[in-house]
Amino acid sequence: MTDAIWKKSMINHLLSFINMHEQFNFAIEVLGTISFSMSGSFAAMQKRLDPFGVLIIAFVTSVGGGTVRDLLLDIPVFWMHDLLTCALIILTSIFTMIFKSFEKNFRVTLFIFDSFGLGLFTIIGVQKGLHADIHPLICIGLGTITGCFGGIIRDILLNRIPLIFRKEIYATACIVGGATFLLLTKFTTLSYPIIQIFTILLIVSIRTLAVKYHWQIPKFYGYENNSEM
Repeated sequence: MTDAIWKKSMINHLLSFINMHEQFNFAIEVLGTISFSMSGSFAAMQKRLDPFGVLIIAFVTSVGGGTVRDLLLDIPVFWMHDLLTCALIILTSIFTMIFKSFEKNFRVTLFIFDSFGLGLFTIIGVQKGLHADIHPLICIGLGTITGCFGGIIRDILLNRIPLIFRKEIYATACIVGGATFLLLTKFTTLSYPIIQIFTILLIVSIRTLAVKYHWQIPKFYGYENNSEM
């Protein structure tokens, strides 16, 4: 009788932990969607797009990276079976368009939400790769794709050079964050939510410090001749 009670208690604890873990992952996805939706909306408003254009840019910024990731993993594209994601993007875009009358410094606001979206979605991409039983190095690549590709599509549609191809450190932050996440998961006893939060803040911090102190990846060409090869 005692063994049965103990086993039942352990199962209940395990189910409670799994439920808490799923809820935290859900919170990360929601926050990431909101962050990138606001990032896309502010970027679109910088270009003076109409409300429909703002909504389209917010949408591709939010789901672009995850769509590419799911296609590579050959699994159903996440937002096509989840009306909550679409509703979040629409509501966030409307809120952002209303909020714009109070916020004049689009550049700073865009940077803040883009950085948090980058951190949140990188973790989601790495976790998706792990759940698909893919090699850890490929998981880091999936995390980078999830975090960066929405912004790449956004910038292409807005006719500007994507951030990932400019001098700012962008994809590098995703790679460092994804690698840190995997190392902490494998070699430490820290709880999963703590590792997730730490990694997200690490990516945001790298992005912030890189912009503030003008950190750049070394280039292997000079500036004397800008002509194409």
